[in-house]
Amino acid sequence: MAHALLKGDTGEWEMVIGLEIHAQVLTKSKLFSGAATDFGAAPNAQVSPIDAGMPGMLPVINKLCVEHAVRTGLGLNAAINLYSVFERKNYFYPDLPQGYQISQYAHPIVGNGHIEIDLADGSSKTVGIERLHLEQDAGKSLHDQHPSKSYVDLNRAGNPLMEIVSKPDMNSAEEAAAYVTKIRAIVRYLGTCDGNMDEGSMRCDVNVSVRKPGDALGTRCEIKNVNSIRFVQQAIEYEARRQIEVIEGGAKIVQETRLFDTKNGTTRTMRSKEDAHDYRYFPDPDLLPLKFEQEFVESIKKTLPELPDAKKHRFMKDYGLSAADASALISEKPRADYFERAAKGRDAKLTANWVLSELLGALNKAEKELEQSPVTAEQLGGLVALISDNTISGRIAKEVFAEMFVTDKSATEIVAAKGLKQVTDVGAIEKIVDDVLRANPDKIAEYKSGKDKLFGFFVGQVLKQSGGKANPAIVNDLLKAKLGKG
Repeated sequence: MAHALLKGDTGEWEMVIGLEIHAQVLTKSKLFSGAATDFGAAPNAQVSPIDAGMPGMLPVINKLCVEHAVRTGLGLNAAINLYSVFERKNYFYPDLPQGYQISQYAHPIVGNGHIEIDLADGSSKTVGIERLHLEQDAGKSLHDQHPSKSYVDLNRAGNPLMEIVSKPDMNSAEEAAAYVTKIRAIVRYLGTCDGNMDEGSMRCDVNVSVRKPGDALGTRCEIKNVNSIRFVQQAIEYEARRQIEVIEGGAKIVQETRLFDTKNGTTRTMRSKEDAHDYRYFPDPDLLPLKFEQEFVESIKKTLPELPDAKKHRFMKDYGLSAADASALISEKPRADYFERAAKGRDAKLTANWVLSELLGALNKAEKELEQSPVTAEQLGGLVALISDNTISGRIAKEVFAEMFVTDKSATEIVAAKGLKQVTDVGAIEKIVDDVLRANPDKIAEYKSGKDKLFGFFVGQVLKQSGGKANPAIVNDLLKAKLGKG
């Protein structure tokens, strides 16, 4: 796919985008303490003395967090480092009670990797992963509880995070959105993060710079804590335009951290961007380096499920699906599983169409998740089978599906009860065709004089008179034969 270039007063500009995704590890307890990680608990109800930064408290690593980091790294096609080090990242913030964050800097648990992103035009692109490291979350400052005071909730302090850092390989807001979508799908397939951005268990820092095509990288700005894919796109589009206007106005971009205002779709300065030395990183004296054997990595690798990219390519190869349909189906594991159950022994392309358009459309309208679907995968497969063997037409199938959605009945039961079976008797259909042609001599004359679009009128009239039951292919063939091309 060609880069999405932006037009400015001085010509074309290219965006360069890198993302840092903070994914909360799916565990019941925190990274270095036994406190719970449940979402929605009362403020400060899940805080141990370790999370509160009490003197003399010693952190103890959560083994499941290490396993999940390795598991995620394998899902990102990344190198797993058998030796990694936890370091203290020193900075002051009211909701950081220790006065430092335990993170990984020089020696992360996961090194270089890559993933494939899927774009709207059916193309795909490889995006590099620079690293994944484990770190603890900070607490949360609450500014809306009191007119003149800020409150601090430490429930989130110490929650385990995987920070997944991409390479600056993306060049459009669409690519960035596709990247976040794919990372979320991967961690959900792996069961290492629930990916719920609205609950804050997956957040994104967006690094944006602009340059003239072919030039060296420009100065980047980082937009912190963006919590939806739509906001990631909006933040990138606004920030790139802002930077172009600044440069074309004769000023320079200052490296800084910015916030995205979701109400008006703009970014604003938060603070000047710090470099690594500003944080005075040093190895945490209370935590030994993390060392494990290759056998540990191999034992985790054996438990990996089929991941989104592998599933996508299998769907294209085995089911003959387009890249776009395969990508849409694998974006959520329950959706991919539903499709496979529905498509078993059926027309896979037709099944994919019904899952992606009719089923998801109806669920969306009813504000239901796929897991709450009143139509099971096996029932939808039964409906597809009736279309494939010409028992019902596609038009009738939509009526049948609508009834399936509000009842427990199968397609076969509904078709039998309502007498909706498709008419494939050529003689019976021919009689209806003759009746329609006899009733519309003026339309026949117009059609023969060159108004080809009237063919659809005749088809519609025949289907109407047959109650939608006439086989459309037979109707088309008979009308073509009788009308000719005069």
